[in-house]
Amino acid sequence: MARPIIIDCDPGVDDCFALLTALASPEELEIKGICTVAGNVPVETCTKNALGLLTFTGRTDIPVYQGCPRPIQEAPVFASHIHGETGLGAARLPEPVVDARPEHAVAFLIDTLRSASPASITLVPTGPLTNLGLALVEAPDIAEAIAEIVIMGGAFETGGNITETAEFNMYADPHAADIVMSCGRPITLIGLDATLKFRCTVERMKMLSDARHKTTDLISEMIGHVNDIYGEIYGEDGAAMHDPCTIGYLLAPHLFEARTAHVRVETEGRRGHTAVDVHLLGDAKPNVNWVDGLDAPRLFELLLSRITRL
Repeated sequence: MARPIIIDCDPGVDDCFALLTALASPEELEIKGICTVAGNVPVETCTKNALGLLTFTGRTDIPVYQGCPRPIQEAPVFASHIHGETGLGAARLPEPVVDARPEHAVAFLIDTLRSASPASITLVPTGPLTNLGLALVEAPDIAEAIAEIVIMGGAFETGGNITETAEFNMYADPHAADIVMSCGRPITLIGLDATLKFRCTVERMKMLSDARHKTTDLISEMIGHVNDIYGEIYGEDGAAMHDPCTIGYLLAPHLFEARTAHVRVETEGRRGHTAVDVHLLGDAKPNVNWVDGLDAPRLFELLLSRITRL
């Protein structure tokens, strides 16, 4: 039986890769809805990209709900310098043939979780955690329906990608992230310690090109832009594909290495820093499954095999 999931995202190149993989895996994943949030680009652009991707794949039956245009307290930050002004790099999606649903993403989360059975829905946030953080504040009772939250976010041993110690999603809305970390439900946190090991190298870009499929052509266009930016800014070989790791984890958790930890998100001082305590010092209790390793070759093969099904 397919696992019911809600994807909360800010598409974004790697969000699109994650969405395509989820859309190509209906036997394992039942997408109840897609929420959008301001992050890589403004929320209106994220929503258009999500709708365009569903139009591209012919999956306009999946509802999209536009969410928060800014963080709970902080000024908004965007990553258009990485993803491009459209959030899609050099790629272009078709104009959406459907609109987002009129209901706000926060209201959708509350309504859906309140009507669900206990521990029945998995949430997959790949952007800032604003929507989920606000939903938990407004309706704490919805936590009961959450089976697991699989998040792309955080950094520990690698350092950050927007400040010395902060990963972008946690930095973008640290207050929301702090709320989510304290919700008491099972959380798997896939941070930069793992995702920076999953890069679209020259060899993997060739694998995308050789597949000669509409989805791999699209992803190649998106990633090619980001690869160029990574080379200019970071001097790295191949952009890290962060967000697809969440869907990869749901499909094949055996490809990932994890350990229990206590994670706290700093809202002052080092904004967005994830304080990861893997030793559970003092009175610290584990609140996350901290993923810090993965089998990159097998993960890429899995994602590639999935998106060519569409």
